[in-house]
Amino acid sequence: MTIHRPLFTAVVSIATTAAAFGWLTWPAHADSSRTENAASDEGSIRPFRVNFPSQALADLRRRVLSTRLPDSELVQDHSQGVKLATVQKLARYWGTDYDFHRCEAKLNALPQFVTKIDGVDIHFIHVRSKHAGALPLIVTHGWPGSIIEQLKIIDPLTNPTAHGGSAEDAFDVVIPSLPGYGFSGKPTALGWDPARIARAWVVLMNRLGYKRYVAQGGDWGNAVTEQMALLAPPGLLGIHTNMAATVPEDVAKALQFGSPAPLRLSAEEKRAWDQLDFFYKNGLGYALEMAHRPQTLYAIADSPVGLAAWILDHDARSEELIARVFDGQSEGLTRDDILDNITLYWLTNTAVSSARLYWENKLDFFAPKHVTIPVAVSVFPDEIYAAPRSWAERAYPNLIHYNKLDRGGHFAAWEQPELFTAELRTAFRPLRKSI
Repeated sequence: MTIHRPLFTAVVSIATTAAAFGWLTWPAHADSSRTENAASDEGSIRPFRVNFPSQALADLRRRVLSTRLPDSELVQDHSQGVKLATVQKLARYWGTDYDFHRCEAKLNALPQFVTKIDGVDIHFIHVRSKHAGALPLIVTHGWPGSIIEQLKIIDPLTNPTAHGGSAEDAFDVVIPSLPGYGFSGKPTALGWDPARIARAWVVLMNRLGYKRYVAQGGDWGNAVTEQMALLAPPGLLGIHTNMAATVPEDVAKALQFGSPAPLRLSAEEKRAWDQLDFFYKNGLGYALEMAHRPQTLYAIADSPVGLAAWILDHDARSEELIARVFDGQSEGLTRDDILDNITLYWLTNTAVSSARLYWENKLDFFAPKHVTIPVAVSVFPDEIYAAPRSWAERAYPNLIHYNKLDRGGHFAAWEQPELFTAELRTAFRPLRKSI
């Protein structure tokens, strides 16, 4: 999730941390090292496999088990941050029973590649459907997510007949890692904002040979996807978002200056106001720091448990869900799901490089961008705010789909993959005739 410019204009208007241990500089894969060779030339596409050295995993476990924790919070709720009990349970499982090799095997079962675009290596998963006429789809993650978020939707989208769909619902799926995230390269120069990433994604889809395609995203993924829509490349048929940018200007200004909610708001709009008001007053701490001073976050590059707490404290509903998971409750995510994502950040040493996207951003995140191509919106109730239909219709004049789901939150594809898959099938069905 990113910071909203109207509230903090000065914040958002404004090199890679050196590895402390030798293993951090080793290639994190077997078939595609980051050493200079002919295969890394701009335009080539090379295979990629994940293969972290055993020393890295042993060091992670040692650090987790030797963590020095603070005193407990002084309140019963989450108002002081991630609760000590949650972090203790997470660290205990991470340091004893958790096995990243299972995640590594899951990733290596998928076709993964790296290609250099605009001087930066871009890692991506690319799964082609066996069904003829599959609609190409590029899906973009956000922060504190990664490609791990989308793993559960790959087979239902590419192999719909095995998951209650028809062959006509099939997609070819492309899931890139944002620059500075996961297995993608870390930019060594300024300028990698959502607009530049959007241009890179257009290059990627063209490089893969797709003449017609659609795009999807939430969080930073929505910012990048909407920028793709504004570029309006000839091949982009439409976009889908699960975190729409729809907040009207008068609402944004009232939130910015702490004014009361506009009187004309409907009940649905007032609920969105209340969610946004809570977030601006209680949920922006992480975004402020990363937008101001991302390089200062050395601690989360040195402490895996510190990194985990930082990631858990993204939004209130997600933090509460994750706390329930480590309390043993059954939710849309498992302990392994959560730790797969955090471990990927740790092993790739991308805690700080990923944070720089907040510093680079110049966008008013929740404001309408005047996207004119077809747009589909899915609203999950536990998102940071649930975009009302009235706002969506004004923000997206070519709105082809709008639906409010009964469950799910910020990490919708991860938490509710069946609902998310069904939304994409329905949303993009009208555009398939354009393939």
